[in-house]
Amino acid sequence: MSKAGVLAALVLAASGPLAAQSLTEPTPYVPPVSFQPVPVPVAPDPHRLQVLIISGRNSFEHDWRGTNNAIRRMLEDSGRFEVHVTEEFRGASARTLAPYDAVIINYLGRWNYGDAVEQRWGAAEEQALFDFVRAGHGVVVYHASLIMGAPSWPEFERMAGGTMRMTPPQSRRNPADAFLVHIVDRDHPITRGMREYVWTLMDDMYTNMHWDPATPVHVLAAARDSAAAYDAHVAGPKYPASAYGPDKLKALPGIDQEHPQVWTAQYGKGRVLGFALGHGPDTLQYDGVQSLLVRGTEWVASGQVTVPLKDKAKAYLEESK
Repeated sequence: MSKAGVLAALVLAASGPLAAQSLTEPTPYVPPVSFQPVPVPVAPDPHRLQVLIISGRNSFEHDWRGTNNAIRRMLEDSGRFEVHVTEEFRGASARTLAPYDAVIINYLGRWNYGDAVEQRWGAAEEQALFDFVRAGHGVVVYHASLIMGAPSWPEFERMAGGTMRMTPPQSRRNPADAFLVHIVDRDHPITRGMREYVWTLMDDMYTNMHWDPATPVHVLAAARDSAAAYDAHVAGPKYPASAYGPDKLKALPGIDQEHPQVWTAQYGKGRVLGFALGHGPDTLQYDGVQSLLVRGTEWVASGQVTVPLKDKAKAYLEESK
């Protein structure tokens, strides 16, 4: 027997009969396990911006805990932030918010969009949030949070600038799960140096939103609500094929037009980022979405942007610089 054969025999003998069997029989199939790693707390650093994610309830199709973990990880990995998450904002006060430079709202309060009752935080807690932003702090109103307060919550609408208002029928979601995001202002500190177009995947395109007349918004990124995406052969099962026939499509306000997806606003002395992208943690893997969110959070928290763009978010054509 060769030296290699002797060595293999010794290994098998030492490992027992199960090890020998594993070389001749296939390993039983085990389905892959998906999980969201919990970010490790960062060491305290007075130079890090302090951010609180307000979460705890969202609609059934949003992996909001996974999204919170992904946001926390990407912000802290940038080296610019320390991030905390609360899943219970009821009972919060000005003292609760005092340590923070900005908050990210990832909350809806309904399991289904059509639920009659929305689980809100309470008048005192909501006032504490509004006062916090008005005083000069930052807020990111994130994805499904733009539906919070429907059909109407005037003060929230003023703070967010743009909101999804589903009843009476007005706002809608384009059925495309992947779409181009057009960076329409590439001179703002958040978007400076970005490509003109970036992709988002496994996402929702919010369209025909309600824009509060009292709050001027500055659009950074938009997406085209293309009628072609509503074709059942393209859209798949997201909506019933009968819901958007040719005649109905023609009557939809804003069809075949660009609609804001990321914007800034001012609420009192505070800075606001409306962020309609970011359906789930898978969406947050993409460089363009990450760059918009991380740099946008830094801007609302500090008024400055120092975090570099991710590689695939950068402009690469000479004429794009």
